[in-house]
Amino acid sequence: MLTKTINRFYKKAEAAADDSGSGWRVHLDGRAVKSPAKAEFLLPSEILAREIAAEWDAQGEKVQPATMPIMQLAATAIDRVRPHRDAVIAELTGYGRSDLLCYRASFPKDLIERQARAWQPLLDWAKSDLDVALAVTEGVMPISQDDQSLLRLQDHVKSFDDYHLTALHSLTTVSGSVVIGLAVMKREIDAQHAFECAMLDEEYAIEQWGDDAEAVARCERHKAELLATGRYLELLSGS
Repeated sequence: MLTKTINRFYKKAEAAADDSGSGWRVHLDGRAVKSPAKAEFLLPSEILAREIAAEWDAQGEKVQPATMPIMQLAATAIDRVRPHRDAVIAELTGYGRSDLLCYRASFPKDLIERQARAWQPLLDWAKSDLDVALAVTEGVMPISQDDQSLLRLQDHVKSFDDYHLTALHSLTTVSGSVVIGLAVMKREIDAQHAFECAMLDEEYAIEQWGDDAEAVARCERHKAELLATGRYLELLSGS
């Protein structure tokens, strides 16, 4: 992943078909971009390459990685997910053991009802569409989940290529829920809906006790990450 701000060293960024015909690249003044780990930065779709080129083109005198979320996600797919695919799959499957949607408040009543309205339909969808049934509890004490459901969950996670698996990883780790992540991947919900479900408890706390600068900043950061991942998925699909 890009992390450091650097001086802009190029005049023009553009997308270009790879000579092999197997994908697309981003060129800076005619030279192909490498990943931060110096790997071949080959992209699966033209529209994705064009969006990343636009991110490079939009930089000022300094290249600021934080303003290039689509580049960040594609680089993560190449540098982090691809070489550690099995570990990523295991990590995401593990979220099924402690999924946000499975741990409900025991009070107050309005929060209990709000969680049920927002979260239970996603668990019902996971059961009916993915054949993944996850148990629900009150409080934070860990509960056991059905091993067969977790194996089916793993199969769904494994089905994605590296670029899409990166999106699922982002959606899951930001939201705290692999069910939310899969619902976005399967187009059951969009990224905005994912944010609303993921930040339900935080938004409730802000409503009850007022704005907290740290909490608000965290919500805004998570929203930006989830919406960027939603956009990244659209680009992967060519839309």
